Amino acid sequence: NPNDEKYRSIRIGNTAFSTRLLPVRGAVECLFEMGFEEGETHLIFPKKASVEQLQKIRDLIAIERSSRLDGSSNSHKTESSQQPATSTPLPATLSSGPTEPIQNAGNHQGQPSNPPLTPMVTADSAILKILQSNIEHVLLYENLALQEKALACIPVQELKRKSQEKLSQARKLDKGTNLNDEDFLLLELLHWFKEEFFHWVNNVSCTKCGGQTKSRDVTLLPNEEELKWGARRVEDHYCDACQFSNRFPRYNNPEKLLETRSGRCGEWANCFTLCCRALGFEARYVWDYTDHVWTEVYSGSQQRWLHCDACEDVCDKPLLYEVGWGKKLSYVLAFSKDEVVDVTWRYSCKHAEVISRRNKIKEDLLRETINGLNKQRQLSLSENRRKELLQRIIVELVEFISPKTPKAGELGGRVSGSVAWRVARGEMGLQRKEVLFIPSENEKISKQLHLCYNIVKDSYVRVSNNNQTISGWENGVWKMESIFRKVETDWNMIKIFTPIMIFLVPLKLFWRQN
Repeated sequence: NPNDEKYRSIRIGNTAFSTRLLPVRGAVECLFEMGFEEGETHLIFPKKASVEQLQKIRDLIAIERSSRLDGSSNSHKTESSQQPATSTPLPATLSSGPTEPIQNAGNHQGQPSNPPLTPMVTADSAILKILQSNIEHVLLYENLALQEKALACIPVQELKRKSQEKLSQARKLDKGTNLNDEDFLLLELLHWFKEEFFHWVNNVSCTKCGGQTKSRDVTLLPNEEELKWGARRVEDHYCDACQFSNRFPRYNNPEKLLETRSGRCGEWANCFTLCCRALGFEARYVWDYTDHVWTEVYSGSQQRWLHCDACEDVCDKPLLYEVGWGKKLSYVLAFSKDEVVDVTWRYSCKHAEVISRRNKIKEDLLRETINGLNKQRQLSLSENRRKELLQRIIVELVEFISPKTPKAGELGGRVSGSVAWRVARGEMGLQRKEVLFIPSENEKISKQLHLCYNIVKDSYVRVSNNNQTISGWENGVWKMESIFRKVETDWNMIKIFTPIMIFLVPLKLFWRQN
């Protein structure tokens, strides 16, 4: 029904869409190819789009589906035996040369960049390439001239002034706080970087007419100037209005990023890590196999590494990706001038699931490779510095094996990037249906709806409807954000947390009709 407006849009929160299409790799990209465009809450099929193109793709899918169904009746073959090993190409970020940092995460708007199931090179060599390239890349952040260039971009005195004010306020509220001015300066740097300095790129503006462009699944050859700044990959952003092809080079050199101040998570983490080093913070560049990158900063006052994501303006929320975004983590590696550390376990509270996915390289080979790289990198360090690093690793190992529970701020989906881009990557967070209570006939007659929540049993009793029981506090909530239930067995206490309050008693809800 192409002339009926309601059939020209798909609500992103629609149950059929979120359960049938989103889990299928390539489904969202297929919709974009058909002609759908991104709206705030819907994917829209505009009037200018070609119905014939949509029908053509639909028919091709139907033909392919029929042929596969016919073939499946003969024998039950595995997926790998049905498809050639090279059917899924290796992403550019994994096929780059040994001198290129593996950091341009977030490849295309509306296109997920999950690791390939059947890469054209062995998985072992891909992980080893990442180790070698990134441990070399982070040395760029130690260039003093480059740090000076970064400092010239940062309003250092203003950030310090704000951090001192907030530290004073914090000490008034909590006289026993062990935080210092560096901790608050880091928070100010994160906020400034996100809100004022860097900006996210979904599609570039057309350099010819200034109109909106769309990224095409085409990689352009980098020119000499782009190669100079480490852009091994250049995206093609096409303008329908003037038919002009715009280049979007994915620069890897942080010096160039101080000038462009734009990109996706790869560019953000790259430039932000440089800014941290320029301000004197000990910083790590963190690479995640599921296509994201961020920064870690060492807090001297807290004697531990803090997770920092400049794209999201968040600090010390390591479970954000696994719990909030729904990422299936496997390998998370941190790189600094002194060492490489496998920090996967900081970012997971589901260790058994993570272990089951760590099949890209033998654990002993990964461990030996990391130890070898660290030994080589630390040869020139003083004995005291090596002892310091060893003590930090011991503290980290204790942190890694300690049980974790999500805290406020780690339960939401991704903020950076367009809706379609986040949806396609499966990083919108937990999608749930809003709860609506409709008065029963008895409740209408009595003009009363009485709902009681028991925090200990974690269930609701609908007293006014024959004591109907509903399990799970989230199943009685219309909408929620940054709130969770926690059982503290050591204190024999159950809490429902929000950022500003704690409920320790059963809650009751009454509704009466006047």
